[in-house]
Amino acid sequence: MSDIDAPMRYAEPTTDRTSRDGSVALVVLLALALAVAAVGLAVVSREVAEPFVLAILAALAVVGVFCLFAGAVGILHFGQRHERNDLTKAFVDNLPHGALIGDSSGRVFYANRAYRELLGLDAEAPVPAPDRAFGGNPYLAEPIFRLARAAQQGRTLKEEFRLPPPGELEDETNIEPRWFRISVQPMPLDTGSSRKGQLTVWQVDEVTQAHIREETSFAKVQAAIDYLDNAPAGFFTADSSGRIEYLNATLAQWLKLDLTETAAKRPQLSDIMSKDSASLLASAGRGDSQAAGRSPSQSAAQGGVRRFDIDLLRTDGTTMPVRVLHRLPRGNQLAHVLILSRGPGEAEEAGTAELRFTRIFQSSPFAIATVDGGGAVSGTNAAFSRLFATDASAEPGKTQLENLVDEGSRQAVRKALDAAIAGQGMIDAIDVTFAGPEPRSGRLYLSSIAGKEDKSEAVIAYALDTTEQRELEAQFAQSQKMQAVGQLAGGIAHDFNNMLTAIIGFSDFLLLNHRPTDPAFQDIMNIKQNANRAAGLVRQLLAFSRQQTLRPQVLQLGDVLSDLSILLDRLLGENVELSLDSAGDLWTVKADLHQFEQVIINLAVNARDAMPDGGKLAIRTENVGETKSREVGGSHMPPGEYVMIEVQDTGTGMTEEVKQKIFEPFFSTKEIGRGTGLGLSTVYGIIKQTGGYVYVDSNLGKGTAMRVFLPRYVEGAAEVDQEPAKLDRKAEKPKDLTGRGTLLLVEDEDAVRSFAARALGTRGYEVLEASTGAEALEVFEEHDGKVDLVVSDVVMPEMDGPTLLKELRQRNPGIKIIFMSGYAEDAFKRNLDENEEFGFLQKPFDLKTLAATVKSALED
Repeated sequence: MSDIDAPMRYAEPTTDRTSRDGSVALVVLLALALAVAAVGLAVVSREVAEPFVLAILAALAVVGVFCLFAGAVGILHFGQRHERNDLTKAFVDNLPHGALIGDSSGRVFYANRAYRELLGLDAEAPVPAPDRAFGGNPYLAEPIFRLARAAQQGRTLKEEFRLPPPGELEDETNIEPRWFRISVQPMPLDTGSSRKGQLTVWQVDEVTQAHIREETSFAKVQAAIDYLDNAPAGFFTADSSGRIEYLNATLAQWLKLDLTETAAKRPQLSDIMSKDSASLLASAGRGDSQAAGRSPSQSAAQGGVRRFDIDLLRTDGTTMPVRVLHRLPRGNQLAHVLILSRGPGEAEEAGTAELRFTRIFQSSPFAIATVDGGGAVSGTNAAFSRLFATDASAEPGKTQLENLVDEGSRQAVRKALDAAIAGQGMIDAIDVTFAGPEPRSGRLYLSSIAGKEDKSEAVIAYALDTTEQRELEAQFAQSQKMQAVGQLAGGIAHDFNNMLTAIIGFSDFLLLNHRPTDPAFQDIMNIKQNANRAAGLVRQLLAFSRQQTLRPQVLQLGDVLSDLSILLDRLLGENVELSLDSAGDLWTVKADLHQFEQVIINLAVNARDAMPDGGKLAIRTENVGETKSREVGGSHMPPGEYVMIEVQDTGTGMTEEVKQKIFEPFFSTKEIGRGTGLGLSTVYGIIKQTGGYVYVDSNLGKGTAMRVFLPRYVEGAAEVDQEPAKLDRKAEKPKDLTGRGTLLLVEDEDAVRSFAARALGTRGYEVLEASTGAEALEVFEEHDGKVDLVVSDVVMPEMDGPTLLKELRQRNPGIKIIFMSGYAEDAFKRNLDENEEFGFLQKPFDLKTLAATVKSALED
């Protein structure tokens, strides 16, 4: 008989109680009961036994009929019991690992022979479940508890453990350690099964050999790592982003790195070499990786080795000349780099002209490339690779030099390149725009390599990135323009203030001679009101030119904005929703309260006008640290600590052309009559004079965000908490404006001098007039210095106000003086001595203000 025809053989299970559904004892007990009943009925009389016999027969008949129906529907089976699935049983019995079926109470229904052999049980010994077989070992208490808990909860779980535990009498007993894997999982029962409750399947397997293989493999890997760490050459691997994933101990020793620190924080390529060299290696990796989709002939460089001679940077700042062998494996983003050290002796031996040139070439901060006779780049240094984000030397002849600039510059480059290839010298530099997603400008120099027959290197190209220089030039030009406009605006404002002072002053004289019922009274009032409006425009011009008088104080901007929100709600109207988000721990600043409020109002009104159909206006404050200020301000704003105020709307936004002009005076996009064009220029001047910065971020159709940055004020922080900023109260004007005394009035503008002399004369003062500083000194000498107060203009021909004061102090150290000016007080205060005391009267002023200021100065 062949093996195929042989009957199936399988190992017998060590325990199998799964097929015991019935009981022979019940059958024997039933037979005995019937026999006893028959004997009992035989010994009694027929009359007595007959009812019992009939009852027994009736009961048996009912049971018989029930069994017939139960057999018909399949509840009972007559004849031989159905055999179990022998194939399934043979599979479980012959499993190479132990298998056991039990219930939650620990009762075992089935266990195969492999299970008994794994536990080392005798043939007659009872078979325990795994949780009881291994539960006596304290070392296994936790994993066994987890397995038992999973069995009770009907969950699947797997645990691995070692016996004996690590370090437990291994050397003394010479017992080889064994590894076990135990798993538990619930076993669902058929709906027709007679068993109640839930069964659990346990599987026990010894995995000692698998662990031995793993330990052996790990030991081999560790040996390879030890060999690599102590190799006489440096080695590291880096990913596509330039982060070093591994470096050996030799390289760490060369660079004086701590391996524990590098393991915790992965260094970048730029940490161990210059940025140009790092870009060279990164671009070489990109060039090779991008070749994966090319033809076999084109991708020959993939998986190859590239050689570079560069300098590595040690942690102490010194450099180390090395030769780098760079390789990018196929389909791998990790670049493998081998570094060969060149010590002092080796460097001298190998210090050929080629090596020296390579080092100079690669370490040059200028982008240098060689170009062949066809105009293609044949070799590049590290700076060139970084500038153009490509390593053209990886595939010489594939990248045309003119393709590295935009279309507008290519014709000029092509013309200069043809001249250089033809051997011409003295080729002018070319200003170009580099190709790429971001606008970058540069300057390109081309030099012919004369007398070389090999046309693979016909031209040397030098490239300089002038993007930052162009930006600085544009910023400087804009700054110069704004400064020039500011000076012009300040000069115009000064002249206007003189004229407005005369208009307002003489209007006051006319109003004194006319009653409100006179027909001319209203006309005169209109003249004065419009003069005051013109004075407001002049103040905005002075704000833009940063020549207005500021009264700085320490402010908590959160409180200031909260108080101002009520006024802003009225200004914005019902169609604009205002939200205020102020940081709770906002730093303090030092600024003029009224001027800061004017800044916020101007920004809010501009935002309202940009939302004709309504929208949302959000005002937000935030502390900006030094690190973030570098990101936000770039080269425009020095790094430091600032408080940011952001005013963001959902309006129409603005174009780039408009953004370039929004801070210029009298520039406006509003309809004629709806604005003066001085709102944002006023904001610009106030913020600049306060020492802050203002930036605009706007997209057409998406709204605008104006961000103001004010320097943090530190010293007065404690004072601010105790006494918050309040509105400055002007000194009350004396009710009686008359007085007595001799005044020296110095003013070069005839109209202003005439008005002021007449106004002070009518108030009881003796007024001595002078049109210049020199004339004022003469008048002072003529009256033997008997002058109670000097009222002087600041800007005058021949001798200005501060110089006049110094001269008068020499003659009379206690002389009192009031300066009149359309400029800010700080504009001329720097020309005076540090502790100099003086009064100040801002032009334009009216009659009452002049008289009140003079009387207050005389009474002090």
